[in-house]
Amino acid sequence: MPLSSRSVSPLLVAALLASVVACGREEIKYKPRPAPKVQITLPPVANVPQTPLKRGDVYTVWGASYSLRSRVLHKDIADKPLTLEGYIVDTNLAEAPECAVHKGGKADPESCKPAVPTFWLADDKSASRKDSIRVMGWASNYAQIFDAIKELDEKGVEKADPKDTFWGKDIPKPLPAKGAKVRVTGPYSTTFTGASTGAEADPIMGILTYSKIETLEEAPELATLPGIERKPKK
Repeated sequence: MPLSSRSVSPLLVAALLASVVACGREEIKYKPRPAPKVQITLPPVANVPQTPLKRGDVYTVWGASYSLRSRVLHKDIADKPLTLEGYIVDTNLAEAPECAVHKGGKADPESCKPAVPTFWLADDKSASRKDSIRVMGWASNYAQIFDAIKELDEKGVEKADPKDTFWGKDIPKPLPAKGAKVRVTGPYSTTFTGASTGAEADPIMGILTYSKIETLEEAPELATLPGIERKPKK
């Protein structure tokens, strides 16, 4: 009696097919091959800053800004007074608009919108503004600096005592100038709220509000405003 397709075991069919394939295929011997010679080039080691967070009780610019961004260290530094040491890499005195350069006590024209006097502090003399900490609060406007320059040139740094009459505080002497190495003390935060034009903010590098300054190395040139020529030091 012939076998029906339903009565043939599936296992038998698979075995028959395997034997047919095996009979028609020549066995391939394994031949070992040497490992491929591939040259691997690793990326260079990351350039990690070697600057410490602090030197004694004095913060570096990198250390202060890093601590401000750190979840762990933020509470130890934010909105608290500290001392920073670094180089003044830039100021905005040369950017003062003509309408704001005048004697104190005279109001700027209504259309005149000058920035708050600012200087930038960094660990490296060649650093850019974006890698520096802004220092604000040392002069309320350019008119105060105008009067300070006049007094400093007439009396000399030792005898002069320039004041900011608007804020009622001492103006730094000598005036902050590019290239000077200084230590600046004051509250450090992500914002500065002393400007009459509104708050300034920098959540990355932070802003130091000036309380006092110590000049460690003098700048090569005296700070000045546009159109004002400084007199030689006395």
